[in-house]
Amino acid sequence: MTDARVGLRSGAVPLAVRMRPKSLDEVAGQRHLLTPGSPLVALANDKTGERGSVSVILWGPPGTGKTTLAQVIAHSSGRRFVELSAVTAGVKDVRQVMDEALSNRDLYGISTVLFLDEIHRFTKAQQDALLPGVENGWVILVAATTENPSFSVISPLLSRSLLLTLETLTEDDLATLIDRAVADPRGLGGRFELEAEARTAIIQLSSGDARRALTALEAASITADSEQQTTITAEKVSRAVDRALLRYDRQGDEHYDVISAFIKSIRGSDADAALHYLARMIEAGEDPRFIARRLIVSASEDIGMADPTALGVAVAAADAVQYIGMPEGRIPLAQATVHLATAPKSNASYMALDAALADVRAGRAGRVPKHLRDAHYAGAKKLGHGKGYVYPHDDELGVVTQQYLPDSLKNAEYYRPTDHGNERDIATRWEKLKRIIRRR
Repeated sequence: MTDARVGLRSGAVPLAVRMRPKSLDEVAGQRHLLTPGSPLVALANDKTGERGSVSVILWGPPGTGKTTLAQVIAHSSGRRFVELSAVTAGVKDVRQVMDEALSNRDLYGISTVLFLDEIHRFTKAQQDALLPGVENGWVILVAATTENPSFSVISPLLSRSLLLTLETLTEDDLATLIDRAVADPRGLGGRFELEAEARTAIIQLSSGDARRALTALEAASITADSEQQTTITAEKVSRAVDRALLRYDRQGDEHYDVISAFIKSIRGSDADAALHYLARMIEAGEDPRFIARRLIVSASEDIGMADPTALGVAVAAADAVQYIGMPEGRIPLAQATVHLATAPKSNASYMALDAALADVRAGRAGRVPKHLRDAHYAGAKKLGHGKGYVYPHDDELGVVTQQYLPDSLKNAEYYRPTDHGNERDIATRWEKLKRIIRRR
């Protein structure tokens, strides 16, 4: 029975594992890290270890080749390869690897590559346990993470390692991987013909993730094989892969990147882009209450008085999500998103508060004018509190000339309305009000 046929049997080694590159030449993508003389290439080609040991932290999205690069480096250089997962390994496991690595180096002259997957899941104490081995060269650490190492890796370890950023695979990279898997004896061994539309569908479904692309291809080949057919069509891909599983970790960078893009799209008035990011969050199972809270903030921060109804719409959407839940809650979320994205924009009230806060924090506060102070307690009037206060409602205009700011700030101006939307009318009214209040 051929390898390809074995690969289709239940319980066989997954296609993504069988097709894992054995050399740097087979690695798809990441050309910016694999140029001649680059640190990764030098590390893989250093058979003797004479060039010294450089530990590496590989940062990038899932399925971009972090584990593959680690294994290729170890196997190409002839070093001993040890793999740990931060999900299951503890300090004891790390220290055991360090002890064995030291023994292998001193007794046999063999250096060890320690591949640590998901290093961001290690606690500070666990990462501290890595330091002696990395600092003394007992191991060459190749750590992988999907989260920003600046926030997830301790500074001493980060400073002793080379940080390399992996990029999402391009459509051409994925096409190369898929075509190789269809033809290679380690993969499907040429047993199937992959239609162009099916190939395109797999690329789109994979979202730049090589593992997902090969898993989708394998699932489609199993579907075709079960129907005793040798052609993989787009329809078979669709049936085999129920839906595109988005690369979205609610605790990781993608969570912050997508919500950031969502809010910036609303701020930029691009309703289509905002709806796209909303769809990504909903499909990935993001907490709708989190989305609603961000809409409420955006309604005041980015729209403000240019459309005072925006805040009410956002709050109503948040309430609606609480009342009806998901999936129906997506409908008011979409309505609020479109309302906010297409509304006129102004951050004038938000910026006004920041300017006022800056004065207060800098000590520019001043005493409350006496005529504005509370005059309701015993003895207040003897202190002059409330004396001279003019009640605006007694005036036919409802506005009177009166100093409200402390003396040291009596000419301060914080709120500067724009001429966007409703705020255009407010700007005119605000100028008239100031002329009366401050006699300008």
